[in-house]
Amino acid sequence: MAQQQPAKDHWTQNAYSASASFVPELATTIVQWLDPQPDDTILDLGCGDGSLTAKLKNSCASVTGVDASANLITAAKKAHGSTAGLSWHLHDCRFLDRWTNFQEEAYTKVFSNAALHWILRDANTRSSVLQNTYKMLKPGGTFALEMGGKGNVAEVHTALLAAVMHQGVGVEAARELCPWFFPSERLMKDMLEKVGFTVERLQSEYRPTKMTVDKDGGIEGWARLMGAQFLEGLDSLAQREVAVKEVCDVLQTVISLEEDDSMYLGYVRLRVLARKPR
Repeated sequence: MAQQQPAKDHWTQNAYSASASFVPELATTIVQWLDPQPDDTILDLGCGDGSLTAKLKNSCASVTGVDASANLITAAKKAHGSTAGLSWHLHDCRFLDRWTNFQEEAYTKVFSNAALHWILRDANTRSSVLQNTYKMLKPGGTFALEMGGKGNVAEVHTALLAAVMHQGVGVEAARELCPWFFPSERLMKDMLEKVGFTVERLQSEYRPTKMTVDKDGGIEGWARLMGAQFLEGLDSLAQREVAVKEVCDVLQTVISLEEDDSMYLGYVRLRVLARKPR
C-alpha cells in the first residue's frame, strides 16, 4: 500500500460474502453514532459492495459511496444502481482531492466502516485522507468511523507474517507486505485533532468474531482474501498454497472452540465520532 499505484483488485462480492459477510452485520454501534437524519447528505468512504451504504439511505436524503475496488463498485451498482439518492464512484480514497466529485463542504456527515485500516495503511497519504475528509464536511458535520484498532486480528496477522517468512521473505519485507494500519485510540485521536476535528466519542472494543462456515470462507477464505497482499509477496502459486495451509494449521486449535469447532478471530474495533467545528 506504500506504492502510488492502486493495489491489485483482489476483492469480489462472492469472496467477501463467503469470508466476511459479518462485517456490515456488526456495524450497529457505529451506525447509531452516525445517527443519520432525513436531511443528511452522507459520504461513505470505502463502501465496498454497498450493502450497508444502501441501508443508510433508508434514513437520510442521499449517500455517496466511494471505493477503490472496481469489482465491488460494479456489484454495488448492480444491486442498488436504480435507488434514488444513492450514487457509486470508483476512486482510490487515498487521493480524495483528485476525485472528480471532490467538493469542499459538500456533506453533512462522513461515514466509514471497516475500510480505513486499508485506506490509511499508506503513511505518505494518511494525513491527507483525514484533511480532505475534513474539507468535504460542512461546518458542524460529523465523521463516524469504525476500523481495526491496535491488536486487531493479532492471531492471523502473526500467522501470516510467519508463513511468508518461512517461504524466504525477510522480516522487514514481511512487515511491508502487511496491508493494514491498526492505530491505538491515542494515535487516532491525535491524527484527527491535528487536522481540526474535535473528537467527541472514542471507543475500543475487543470483539471475538465467529468465522463464516461457507465452503469458500472460514479461516482459509479469510486468509486468502484479507491477507492477499501478504501472499502476493511470494514468487509462486505453490509457495502461496503452502503459506495458506500453514496459517490454517497453526490457527486450527488457537481460534477453535473445543465444544463445537467454531472458529473466532480476535477483532478489535476502534470507533470514533469526530466533529468539524462550526
